[in-house]
Amino acid sequence: MGQVGAYEAKTHLPQLLEKVASGERITITKHGRSVAVLQPVEGRSGVVSDIIRELKEFRRGKRLDGLTIREMIEEGRS
Repeated sequence: MGQVGAYEAKTHLPQLLEKVASGERITITKHGRSVAVLQPVEGRSGVVSDIIRELKEFRRGKRLDGLTIREMIEEGRS
C-alpha cells in the first residue's frame, strides 16, 4: 500500500488513479496523518451488464403502439 501527501495527491491524481485501477491501494495523508484511502471499487465490472440486463427485462412485453417519441414528448407537456 502506497502513501502520499494531500498536495502530491492533488498534483498527481491521474497517475494515482492509474495505480488504483491496477489494484493498488493508496493512503492520502495531511500533515502526516491519514485522511483518505484510494482503493479499487469492488464488483464494478458487472454493474453495467447488470443494468443492461435489467433494462432489457423491463422492456420485454412493453410496446409503444405506434406512438413516436415526439408524440410522447408532446403528451408529457400537456
